[in-house]
Order: sequence, then structure tokens, then C-alpha cells
Amino acid sequence: HAQYMAKNNSAACLSSVMGFHHVNVNGSLYPAKAKSRRHMWEVKPSEMANNTLNPIRAIVDGMKITPNPEKPMIALSIGDPTVFGNLPTDETVLQALKDSIDSQKYNGYAPSVGYLKSRQVVANFYSCPEAPLDAEDVILTSGCSQAIDLCISVLCNPGDNILVPCPGFSLYKTLAVSMGIEVKLYNLLPEKSWEVDLQHLESLIDERTSCLIVTNPSNPCGSVFTKEHLQQILKVASKHCLPILADEIYSDMVFPGCSCPSMASLSSSVPILSCGGLAKRWLVPGWRMGWILIHDRNDIFGPEIRQGLVKLSQRILGACSIVQGALEGIFNNTPPSFYNSTISFLKSNSEICFNELSTVPGLNPVMPSGAMYLMVGIDMDHFPEFKNDVDFTERLVIDQSVFCLPASAFEYPNFFRIVVTVPEEMMVEACVRIREFCQRYYRPRSCELDQ
Repeated sequence: HAQYMAKNNSAACLSSVMGFHHVNVNGSLYPAKAKSRRHMWEVKPSEMANNTLNPIRAIVDGMKITPNPEKPMIALSIGDPTVFGNLPTDETVLQALKDSIDSQKYNGYAPSVGYLKSRQVVANFYSCPEAPLDAEDVILTSGCSQAIDLCISVLCNPGDNILVPCPGFSLYKTLAVSMGIEVKLYNLLPEKSWEVDLQHLESLIDERTSCLIVTNPSNPCGSVFTKEHLQQILKVASKHCLPILADEIYSDMVFPGCSCPSMASLSSSVPILSCGGLAKRWLVPGWRMGWILIHDRNDIFGPEIRQGLVKLSQRILGACSIVQGALEGIFNNTPPSFYNSTISFLKSNSEICFNELSTVPGLNPVMPSGAMYLMVGIDMDHFPEFKNDVDFTERLVIDQSVFCLPASAFEYPNFFRIVVTVPEEMMVEACVRIREFCQRYYRPRSCELDQ
């Protein structure tokens, strides 16, 4: 009996060490029993799943989008530069990927944070004297979206709040709310080319504010902050000891005459997690290659935030290994003429759209300075037939087969967003149709009639 008990006790100890918890019942080992069992199937989605909502999908899926059969559809709503085939990536980018495949060096699992060599390539590309980077400051991710996900996850707890631009990229809210994090929207000012309302921003900060998100250049606005304005934002963050998540996926996609310094290059005290990727500048969003650049010269993040990002990256083995292997060729061999050609096209299309819609009664476009988007204000008083921007853009599809994204999707009503990556002839045609639509439904204000 003593021998039997000793054997069972050692088994119990071993089980405990291995993380299994058993109870000893009548001298035998059994798993602990629940007090009651279910008598019927009841499998429900988790709270996280239920709390995950994409505002764009929520609005678009509810719209009655039936285009005019007499007019071919022109979709100005999709933020994917590859959709129409007019903006292919450069041949050197494709060759770098082919070389990576042919090498057969990148068919296995990469480290969760990415290959050291690939991280060093990214660090070298983005390092500057004001914000130096090494491989240890880079985490490779499955697109910029995963980079943003990891940053919010490492900085915020349930019950915390984050500051998000309005209008702004809807993914921030989708991710945060699913994690039990409150989203506070700070206003951007269209009359100031979408600069941040700094007074409003500061009024939102409290003891549970854990992160300030700054998107520059902006989706959906296409705005680019000046160096001076970025410094003003950094001053607020420094005053309140707030780390910044800098969404810089459109960095370097700025029109001639504008500059777009990284936030980290201007920061002397504020720690910054900068998120970027290949998707937009290299026109390959489907390749799912993003990164986090950790800027922490004053060691405010310390080892804890870095270790936290490493742990979170291990939840999935993120960035595609083959694309990691192509990064060196992509960064070293892409000719400047490729970048310049893309930017020249985006600026030209933006000017066509802005100039055309500026003379349409009831519309107020805001000229962008970068990225791939242009926002247009709707003076709803002049369009009494429509309740709001969703109603307006829905009817635009039905009448004219032109689909623009209502800015309610960005929590900014009475505007719509235009993606300027479509071929030039489609942009011109879309503007003609939008003008025709507005002329049909435009009504003077009653006070104007009295005069």
C-alpha cells in the first residue's frame, strides 16, 4: 500500500509540475469535475468576436448599391492601388521576389519577429541621424495592419482609452473596441487642411489614456502635416507622457513641394512606435509585409515593451518569409523613377478631381498633399432630398454608377472619400457624372430664393 501511495503521490507531483491539476478521490487520481454539466448544445461566439466591427463594412453592407445599368460602374471607394491594373509595381520589385523564391532559403518558418538580416535591411533603410535604428528596433509583421494590432495590444489594457483622429482609418477602432479599449476621437480641421485640433486633443486626455495615434500622411484625408504641426503634437504628447503610435504607411507618398518627416526624427522625448509596410509605396498590398520601428532613445519603453512586442508576435508567425527574403533587393534596387512616377500620377489625378469638383455647386473638396485620397464636403442644406452622406452616395451609385465611400464610415458625416488611383480617363468621367448628379439635385437655400 505504501508503495502504491508513493507511486500515486509522485504521479500527482509530476502532473502538478506539468500544469495539470488533479484531485485525489478514494485513493485514485481523476480530473476535477465540474459541479454540473450541460444538457444541451450551446456554442456562442466570444465577446471579442461580438465586439469586433468594421465600420466601413457596417455602412457599405447596409447600402442599396444597385448601379445604373446604362453606365459602367466606376468605384472610387477601394483603397487598393492594384485594382485597375494601371499602377503595377516595378519590375525590380518582382525580380527581388523571384530571386527570393529561387534561392530556396526562405521556405521555412522565420523567427516570429522576422529574420535578423531582413530586419537590419529595414533598419538601414529608415535610419537617420535624428532617429537611428538597428535590427533590434524592427519587428516584421503581416502587413501594417498587424503592426498596428501589436502596438495597441502592447500599450493598452481593457478599460484604457486611446486617442484616434477623426476622420481616421477605421481599423484603429475595430481593433481597440474588440479588446475592451475605449476610443476617443480627436478632431481634424478641414479648413486647415486637416490639421489636428490641438485644444480638443488635449481635452480628451485622462489618467487612463495609454496611446495617441497619429496618421501622417492621412487616410482618408490625404493630408500631410508640416514639421511645425508635428512638433506641436509632440509637445502635447510630451506634456502628458503619452507614447505615440505613428501610422506612417504612406510616408514618402507626398506630392512635390511637401515634406513629410517621420515623427521619430522630430521627437526628443516622446517614445514612438512607427508602423509601415510595403503595401502602398511599392504597390503590393497583397504581399502582407509590414513593420514596427521602435524609437525609444530615452529608454522609456525599456525592455518590457520590446519583450511584450516579441511575445505578442509569437501568437502568429507573421510576415511572409519569402517577402522577407526579397526586402534587400526591393529596397536597394527600386529606382527613384518608380516612386516619382507613382506620386506624379496621384498628384495629377488629385488635381483633376479637385479642380473639377471645386466648381460643382454644393461640394467642397479639400486638396490633398499626399497618400491616395481626397475628401469632399457635401453642403447638405443644398440637397434636401438626401438625409445624409450615406443617402447621397447611395443615390450617386443608383443614378450615375459612381461609388464613393461616405465619410460616416470614418465617423465624419456629410463628406465622402474619393480614391485617386483610378485611371485618369475614369477619374475625368467620374467627375462629369458627379457634376451631373449634383446639378440635378442641388437646391438653393430658402433665404437665397428670397433674395
